[in-house]
Amino acid sequence: MHMGEAIARAFVAARRERRALAEYPGALPASLAEAHAIQDFALSLVDTPVAGWKVGKIPPPMDQVLGRDRLEGPIFAGTVVEGDGCAMPVFEHGFAAAEAEYLLRIAAAPEPGKTDFTHEEAAALLDAVHIGIEIASSPFPGINALGPLVTISDFGNNHGMVIGAPVPHWRDGDFFDWPVELRIDGEVAGTASARTMLDGPIGAAAFLFGTLARRGITVHPGQWISSGAVTGVHPVRPGQHVTAAFADMTVDCTIVAA
Repeated sequence: MHMGEAIARAFVAARRERRALAEYPGALPASLAEAHAIQDFALSLVDTPVAGWKVGKIPPPMDQVLGRDRLEGPIFAGTVVEGDGCAMPVFEHGFAAAEAEYLLRIAAAPEPGKTDFTHEEAAALLDAVHIGIEIASSPFPGINALGPLVTISDFGNNHGMVIGAPVPHWRDGDFFDWPVELRIDGEVAGTASARTMLDGPIGAAAFLFGTLARRGITVHPGQWISSGAVTGVHPVRPGQHVTAAFADMTVDCTIVAA
């Protein structure tokens, strides 16, 4: 068995069995190609449909090393919840965090073979923007500490998404400047606006459409894009309550053990 396949099998089994991995299950991926190969093989082992894709920031200096400032990973249908007050499971002895994010709904598949998108072209493929929360969780507690290639190798460190209310008149772009706040058990964990997020949520969509096309992956109408953490990546543990506020709109969930 190829090492990448063994890593993918280990992560998929740990997720399925809801158990932690004390160590990374193999040699660390040394390139984007290796990380994507692990993710691709892991995708082939999962029967659950892909409901969307998460986009995350690659911080300096790795963005320069890898030649890109974002990473991607699948979001599976069984981990997506609509509305407030839901229970969102995390790997209790792995990594767990909550992130306030804008969620973009895909209306149409990109033109086959197209691998580069302007913001205008990306926005034309969307039909809604919602407020939401991404649940970042992995059986491996060191997933973020070991860098973006390791993050990519385990489904981009995603374990769910909470879809909140729609953003009205999103095409005018006013929501880019909305104040966003994430609270854990009522305490403010982070504040920012989408204006601080690289080139913003629509830029995340343009990135995702291009990178998935280059990987030979087709997106479908009705799938979602979790466009990146607005206020940061905030560690959580089972029993905590998370609220994300976007201007005067909020969405919340309770963290539970997987």
